[in-house]
Amino acid sequence: MKKTPHYRLSKDESAFVQGPLSRFKELVFTFKVQYNFIKAFRKMHFIGPCVTVFGSARFGPEMDHYQDAERIGAAMAKLGFTIMTGGGPGIMEAANKGAYEAGGYSVGCNIVLPVEQKPNPYLHKWIYIPYFFVRKVILVKYSFAFIVMPGGMGTLDELFEALTLIQTKMIDGFPVVIFDKEYHKDLCEHIEMMIQHETISPEDMELLFVTDSVPDLVSHIKKHAIKKFGLKKKVYKAKWWFAESRR
Repeated sequence: MKKTPHYRLSKDESAFVQGPLSRFKELVFTFKVQYNFIKAFRKMHFIGPCVTVFGSARFGPEMDHYQDAERIGAAMAKLGFTIMTGGGPGIMEAANKGAYEAGGYSVGCNIVLPVEQKPNPYLHKWIYIPYFFVRKVILVKYSFAFIVMPGGMGTLDELFEALTLIQTKMIDGFPVVIFDKEYHKDLCEHIEMMIQHETISPEDMELLFVTDSVPDLVSHIKKHAIKKFGLKKKVYKAKWWFAESRR
């Protein structure tokens, strides 16, 4: 059982976004951000291409959403992907557990919060990141696909962060899968409304694949990640990873 070090909630980011600080304090903050980026890059450099799974920390093992995430984590691991999550409980734990028990590789990027920040026990590798925006970069940086499970505001933030980066071509057109049609029904209707009001383009809806089926999700990832980017499985350090880089 891994020991969890004690991390205090960082107030730096909160102070930074609430208005100008002294020039010295802002300079110090940029050095701290740089340090956390470098630490994360060094820690995650050899994890292999990932699928990132987003979802709520509040679903327990007895719930269907948890069990769905566990099946998805296992399915993605069998394709050869590393499963990356926010590293906490709920959907994150379930996806990591599915990958871990299927013999895949499982990693987590934990945010330091007053609650829900403890790493789940199904991680081969994990890192604490004190800044939300640094964490979001890491969750995107190493992934060839994003799977959005039922969740709250943080999950929606992560969904639209990924979609915006793809829409603006800041990152490649990696597949974004929304799992559970009923839970996300109103969200999909709102996206359709944005199309009707021309605040987004009709083709932006094509960035999303909405499904209730794990086999359909697997087929979509195979076509739009593995085949599209020419990924091939390769044995490396007792785990599967993809030989080609994303560039």
